[in-house]
Amino acid sequence: MYLADKWKDYEVIDTGDGEKLERWGSIVLRRPDPQIIWPIVKETKEWQQPHAHYHRSSSGGGQWSYNQKLPEAWQISYEGLRFLIRPTNFKHTGLFPEQAVNWSWIMDKIRTAGRPVRVLNLFAYTGGATAAAALAGAEVCHVDAAKGMVAWAKENATLSGLADKPIRYITDDVFKFVQREERRGKQYDAIIMDPPSYGRGPNGEMWKLEQNLYPFLESCMSILSPDPLFMLINSYTTGLSPSVLHNLLKMTIGRKHGGRISCGEIGLPITRSGLNLPCGILGRWESE
Repeated sequence: MYLADKWKDYEVIDTGDGEKLERWGSIVLRRPDPQIIWPIVKETKEWQQPHAHYHRSSSGGGQWSYNQKLPEAWQISYEGLRFLIRPTNFKHTGLFPEQAVNWSWIMDKIRTAGRPVRVLNLFAYTGGATAAAALAGAEVCHVDAAKGMVAWAKENATLSGLADKPIRYITDDVFKFVQREERRGKQYDAIIMDPPSYGRGPNGEMWKLEQNLYPFLESCMSILSPDPLFMLINSYTTGLSPSVLHNLLKMTIGRKHGGRISCGEIGLPITRSGLNLPCGILGRWESE
C-alpha cells in the first residue's frame, strides 16, 4: 500500500462501524466510509462529541450535525502546500488527504527531472496535485468540468504562495479539451488524472469510467511530449483492481514509451488501531 503517513495537520484518529474519526488541523470530524466494516473498539468522548458529524440519509445524501460552531473554512498544510478545508453538503471537505503520497512523488519527479516540465492535471478537483507540481517548478494546466472546483483550486494555489506561478485554469469537459490540445499541437511532459466513476461535463457530456477510460488514455498519447516524464492515474471506482490500471498503462503509454509501471492501493494510517485504511488505487508510469 502507498501510505500517506507524513501528515502533521491531518490524522485518522480511529475507525469503526462504517465511520472514521479525523482531525483536520484542530477540528475533529466524524464521517462515513464504506470500507470500514469492523466495529469501533472503544467509543471515546471524541467519537461521541466531534466538532461535526456527517449523517447519511436512508434516502440518499445526508447532512452535518454540529456539536459546536465551526468556521466556514479553515486551512491545513502539507510540505509547503496550504489547503482550504470546507465541509460540503455531500460529505467531502475539498481534500483527499491520502493523495499526499502522490503529491510528494510528483514533487520529487519534477525536482529531479533536470529539465523544464509541463504538467496537465485532468479531473483536477481542488488542485492538490496542481499545487504540488507548481511548487516543484512545473508549468501546469489544470482542467475540471466544475467551475466551483476550479475556483477552489485557485484559492489553494494562492494560499500556497503560487498565485504568480505558470498555472492555467480551464473549466471544460476533459475529453474535448484533450482533443483541442491535439489539434493545437500542444504537448505535455506529464499527465495526472483522477477520473470519476460517473460524471457529466459542463454541457451535459456523459462519462462512465469502464467505457471511457481506455479511449481517453489513447487520446492522451497524442499530447505527450516525445520524452514524457510520468503519468499518474488515481481511481476511487468501487471494485476496480490496481491490475486494471497496470494493464491500461501498459497498453497505452507503456507500449509507446517503455518505462516502468507501478500500481497499488493508496491509504492512510489509523492512529489508535495501527491499521491502515484503504482509500483508493493508483497507477504510475515513469520513464526509466
